[in-house]
Amino acid sequence: MMVPVALLLLGALTAVVAPRLLARADWVEREPVVALWVWQCVVAGVLLCCALSMTFSAASAWQAVRGQLFAPAPRGVVEAYALGPTPWAAVTAVVLACGGVWTAAMLTREIARARTRRAKRRAELVVRAPLLPGEEPGADRLVVLEGERPDAWWLPGAAPQLVITTAALRRLKGRQLDAVLAHEQGHAQARHDWLLHCSGALAAGFPQVPVFAAFRDEMHRLVELAADDVASRRFGRLTIALALVELNEERGVFGPCPTPQAHVPQRVHRLLSARPRLTAGRRLRLTAAAALVPVVPLLVAFVPALRALG
Repeated sequence: MMVPVALLLLGALTAVVAPRLLARADWVEREPVVALWVWQCVVAGVLLCCALSMTFSAASAWQAVRGQLFAPAPRGVVEAYALGPTPWAAVTAVVLACGGVWTAAMLTREIARARTRRAKRRAELVVRAPLLPGEEPGADRLVVLEGERPDAWWLPGAAPQLVITTAALRRLKGRQLDAVLAHEQGHAQARHDWLLHCSGALAAGFPQVPVFAAFRDEMHRLVELAADDVASRRFGRLTIALALVELNEERGVFGPCPTPQAHVPQRVHRLLSARPRLTAGRRLRLTAAAALVPVVPLLVAFVPALRALG
């Protein structure tokens, strides 16, 4: 009966230790794609610990669940888990099950809100940039909007669109426009919107859990760094850095007062500092180590069965 407890403790330990280790790591900004993968593995490991603990707690509390879960297993395997009714097993299973249902509800709400926002912005685009007579909408249509504020963004969906304002076209010079387009296309190709949906749903559903809030904040930061790297590999770090300055200079983000876009100066500094990437070997080791995080809960869950089978 120690397996559910061990899984909960492992999940709590992962949720506390992993974000601190990542916050102290000096390679995160140099390898944002690897950092994105590590964060996903950490959160997957925490959620897997909760799901497995819920399953074993339910098996301990109710014979019907235990019979279904261990139906094909030999008797020795069932005895190795020492599952039996305890006062807290049913409560743990119900609480964790409610957490799973709440997570699904929050993710559904986040996706529904995102679709509503996209539909609203698409409706605004139809009004502000209507199709000309004889023009047919394409799958990768570039939309140019009249606007005094330089801006560019990718609008995801079934028919993704890249939107840029005329002010941005006037300010961006030479390859800077190409770099901005490559940045936005990097978001689309990596499906960063889904990462933001999942992290936002977890943070909104469990605001008291620090690991989920840190996951959301880091996803917003790291997807921008990853898209910056996509653009810089094609057009150079200086080009995308100057493009960021041109797009955000009038918003006051480079002044002394904090703004919602306070991460932009940090992105520009990162691009201009041009710190070298990690070696391919170290990137591979970090990727493999992160992949082991969700594997550990599975090992903990199956250790009694493996021991019983000899």
